[in-house]
Amino acid sequence: MDTLHLLFVSWGVVTAALICVLIYRSTLSTREGDQIFLDASENTMANEQRAIVARLEKLSVPITALIVISGALLLAIAGFWLWQGFKSF
Repeated sequence: MDTLHLLFVSWGVVTAALICVLIYRSTLSTREGDQIFLDASENTMANEQRAIVARLEKLSVPITALIVISGALLLAIAGFWLWQGFKSF
């Protein structure tokens, strides 16, 4: 397999992982309540909301990393494709 195909496969894998993480974040955010009015006896709901918010905050770093890696691979693909075009010209 040549380098361009390897770059395409790598980009596809990273982008698929990014899409999966974004879907997971979306499902978590639908379970998060914007405002909850709880009394003292409903601490379990408050703890669940805190856990959801903590998961959402932890996902921000992997999402950013996957976006950067996906963009860098896309730029590498474009650069390599242009380089091959100029080389064969």
